[in-house]
Amino acid sequence: MANYREIQTAVRVEKFRIWFAWATGGFIMLAIALATENIRIVSVITQALLVGGGIAFTVTAVRMTNALNRKAEAARREVLEDL
Repeated sequence: MANYREIQTAVRVEKFRIWFAWATGGFIMLAIALATENIRIVSVITQALLVGGGIAFTVTAVRMTNALNRKAEAARREVLEDL
């Protein structure tokens, strides 16, 4: 079995990947919104879709982070019981 430090490192890397993807997606959505801001109806539709998507992506990222936290906590308990 892996030790707790390896598990912590793996969880930290996965959290970084989740939030880096979230931030990158946010910048891409911002670029799309800025690119369509001068096209009236497309701009409104795009902004509405991007707000909805942004909320959905944020909820998903938080849920994934919470799942990783639970997995790390379970691994920590397992390691501590072995000592």
